[in-house]
Amino acid sequence: MIIAKTITETRKIIAHAHTTGKSIGLVPTMGALHDGHLSLIRACRTQCDYTVVSIFVNPTQFGPNEDCDRYPRTFDADSAACEKLNVDLIFAPDTNEMYPQQNLTWIIPEKLGDHLCGASRPGFFRGVCTVVSKLFHIIQPDVAYFGRKDAQQLAVIRHMVADLNFPVEIRPIDTVREPDGLAMSSRNAYLTPEQRIQASCLYQALTLARDLITAGQKNPDTIIQALKKRIENQPDTKIDYISIVDNDLMHPVSTIDAPVTIALAVHLGPARLIDNIMVDPNSQKP
Repeated sequence: MIIAKTITETRKIIAHAHTTGKSIGLVPTMGALHDGHLSLIRACRTQCDYTVVSIFVNPTQFGPNEDCDRYPRTFDADSAACEKLNVDLIFAPDTNEMYPQQNLTWIIPEKLGDHLCGASRPGFFRGVCTVVSKLFHIIQPDVAYFGRKDAQQLAVIRHMVADLNFPVEIRPIDTVREPDGLAMSSRNAYLTPEQRIQASCLYQALTLARDLITAGQKNPDTIIQALKKRIENQPDTKIDYISIVDNDLMHPVSTIDAPVTIALAVHLGPARLIDNIMVDPNSQKP
């Protein structure tokens, strides 16, 4: 496994892989790898000839009062996990390498990036789209892997790739969960043991929504109120949003008569946790 910290070195390595006819897969991460990340890496290793994992805590997607400085940085453990999974290359630049001067050019998603997480985190998707586009240009992957847990991010990246004609296929991987249903996240490390127990209410709320929809409930407001009640039963929770949206532009629906995503973001102690599930009201499967 190679660890490269500069764009120049990385491009040389990738160019050699391309000349040998290998398909390149990319797993973009901010480090603090958990089983959710590892599931992306495993998929990449299975489906591509050459696996690249980027590890970069991107400052441009954090707001001024967010957790960039305290975001967990565990590079030694991350690189050991990558080596165990036979990753070919880790691209681990520092901030000056990725942003050597004041950025004057940004990629800003319209319609997709101004609601849900975009409403409470202004500039977040501008930072995400810009850094992902940089990674695509540097690494030139054939395939890039993203988790379904970040459903809005996945939708934004898919549209960016289509709109800007990036020659890369986006492959989503299902959310990996703890035994009690909590979606795996680097920010789960912020939770106290008591808050960690409370955090299971997020998945409980989502499964409640799924059950209500499969039972025939089509009114989003009725479902959202039921979810609010379930989550607010836990003392340390503060709801950012709960929304039932379409699966393309992630905009709220007025009635549930087609497949939808139930998405939520909840502050629990020092952590802001997001999760979602997709539900087809025309399917009888739970």
